[in-house]
Amino acid sequence: MDLALSEEERELREAARRFARKEIAPVADRMDRDDYFPHDVFRRLGDQGFLGVTVPTEYGGLGLGYLAQALILEEIARVSPALALSVGAHSNLFADNLARNGTPSQKAAALPAAARGEAVGALALTEPQAGSDAVAIRTRAERRGDHYVLNGSKQFITNGPVADWLLVYAKTAPERGAHGISAFLVSSKTPGFTVAKQLDKMGMRGSPTGELAFQDCAVPADQLVGVENEGVAVMMSGLNVERAVLGGIPVGILAECLERSLLYARQREQFGQKIGRFELVQSMLANMYADLEAARWLVIAALDAVGRDKRSLRASAAALTFASEASTRHALAAIQIHGGYGYMRDMPLERLARDAKLLEIGAGTSEIRRLVVARELLGEELD
Repeated sequence: MDLALSEEERELREAARRFARKEIAPVADRMDRDDYFPHDVFRRLGDQGFLGVTVPTEYGGLGLGYLAQALILEEIARVSPALALSVGAHSNLFADNLARNGTPSQKAAALPAAARGEAVGALALTEPQAGSDAVAIRTRAERRGDHYVLNGSKQFITNGPVADWLLVYAKTAPERGAHGISAFLVSSKTPGFTVAKQLDKMGMRGSPTGELAFQDCAVPADQLVGVENEGVAVMMSGLNVERAVLGGIPVGILAECLERSLLYARQREQFGQKIGRFELVQSMLANMYADLEAARWLVIAALDAVGRDKRSLRASAAALTFASEASTRHALAAIQIHGGYGYMRDMPLERLARDAKLLEIGAGTSEIRRLVVARELLGEELD
């Protein structure tokens, strides 16, 4: 595994950093305060090429790898983890998934506008009764002539309330369990599709999350993504890549917390000296640095692993578990270092702490991801 960034990846990271500081930082507090999604900023992200990183160039993307995608999320997350989450759901869960599994006509219909930021994408999998147990979904898709008719509901869908295109998973053969799931490309303009509710979250505010409903929603048969009843393969490979790529978000949170904590420790004086001279503060900073570096390399290793074999699950599950838990832990440590100032909303640290917690829940909870790691390590010997 080559851990060095290419020149193109370094330039892309620097461009994302400049964009985040100039364009995203001014709206980050409003996003959190008002649960506001900045459509104009999202569109400018597309203008810069940040929304179609892994999309092939013939469909308007950059045609780069997953590491480049994660680097962009890291830089956005340092300013706004919420926008990074929406970008990740759009560019990875939707666009990359469709680029890998869609037909040429499906890709031509949705990907160019998605890469430009003119259309927002989402993936609709989770349901009120099917969270960690993803294959237990109940949404049905019944073939009727040249259409599939979808009925059911989806819950906790990132970008759902603002999506123009959705990748929707539904049961086409319920009696076959996990082997009766199919994936569909669905336009939000399709009759029978509605946003039932936009959800009010603890963190990641400004990244719209919603409950979606499908009532006799007729989707043309040529919008089936992949093979009928084999959608679980699309689902699992997509989830595996998602975990690795979204690992860039907690890494970004960690990096921002460390930078702000170091600056404050050098400036803040108590008892006649800089607090950076206090050994307990030094210990927190050292632990923060160690976990940041460990998280970053675990995520890079996971990105390398899914780039070579999307069926290998443990690297991405372990990376996101470690990085997400470390980001929550050290966002709280950064607040502690800043004392009363860190607890105030004038600083972004309390927002980063609230945002970080979601990464222990989404893309499979930490508990589920640990099971994924352990079961792959143990192999078939338990069967």
